[in-house]
Amino acid sequence: MTSAPHLLPEDRADYERVLDEALRTATDRPEPSAAAARLGAGQLRAMALDAAALINTAAAAEYAHLVRVREEHRRPSGPSAGPGSNPGPRGEVTPGAGLGVVVTVLTPVLAGTAAVVLLLLGYVLRMVDPPPDVAGQLLSAGWFFAAVTAAGLLAAGAALLVTALRNHPAEAHATGATEPDEVARARETWHHALRERGVLPFLYEALAASDAPPVSSQETSTPHPPSPDLTAPHAD
Repeated sequence: MTSAPHLLPEDRADYERVLDEALRTATDRPEPSAAAARLGAGQLRAMALDAAALINTAAAAEYAHLVRVREEHRRPSGPSAGPGSNPGPRGEVTPGAGLGVVVTVLTPVLAGTAAVVLLLLGYVLRMVDPPPDVAGQLLSAGWFFAAVTAAGLLAAGAALLVTALRNHPAEAHATGATEPDEVARARETWHHALRERGVLPFLYEALAASDAPPVSSQETSTPHPPSPDLTAPHAD
């Protein structure tokens, strides 16, 4: 038997949705059997969740196709894509994007540190009588770096906002909201195969096994021969 790929965590929610739909099909009958009364939906669901890897083997080919197609669409299109590059809106790679992020983040930190040091020294020297000329220069430089810090914070906030807006479509793609048609078709095919060949047969088999009458120990034990009737008259 072909072994199915390990069920990825991102597909666990899909498996549970298919399982919930199959549970409604398996348990919602006009005349529920005694097994359905003994095994509730919660017990059946727990059993199917524990056997997820085994059940998914029934849809091994469909699930492998889904994983392969999804990985192909997620793979960067540019051959030179690397950790220091940033794919553009059409898949092109923009080198140096990581350096810009580092500069945007470090600028307000370094400028703020310089502003605090220069302003502190400037105000301390200004308290000296008479204040030296360098105190005014330190204060001017400190206020300049304070302005640079404010501008850097605004630029960093704008960069974070732009990054969040750019990553929003990627997050929606990861959750399957705007996934490509080929991936959506592969997912639907896997759902159907998993439901029809995996989950439903498992649930029906569990119900049938629970519906079988239990065999008591008296029935399985060796029958004893009937005891003789002591009240019967003995032959002379």
